[in-house]
Amino acid sequence: MSKKKTTKTQAPADAANKAPKPKATKPIKTKPEAPAKAKKLSAIDAAAKVLGENGQAMNCKEMIEAMGAKGYWTSPGGKTPDATLYSAILREIQKKGKESRFTKTERGKFALAN
Repeated sequence: MSKKKTTKTQAPADAANKAPKPKATKPIKTKPEAPAKAKKLSAIDAAAKVLGENGQAMNCKEMIEAMGAKGYWTSPGGKTPDATLYSAILREIQKKGKESRFTKTERGKFALAN
């Protein structure tokens, strides 16, 4: 196979002397300041709040019901929010150790750490 011969074309002399045009800058759009919304609690934060108010150990199903009744947190449509909360609390206990907000009092029950 033979290669095709290509010729290079030179740019006109005028193009080499022209300076590049400066780019136009767009004004930065800022959002109008809205009143600060109350930040929604996560499930684990709401659980800590419920345990603090209750003062005794609770299982996750009881915590989910109390959070919903008080309006702190509701499930966004999950089938097992109590299992998700249980897992999140155990993860926090394992990760933070003595600095965790929760302690496991007995099987399936948690209380606030002192």
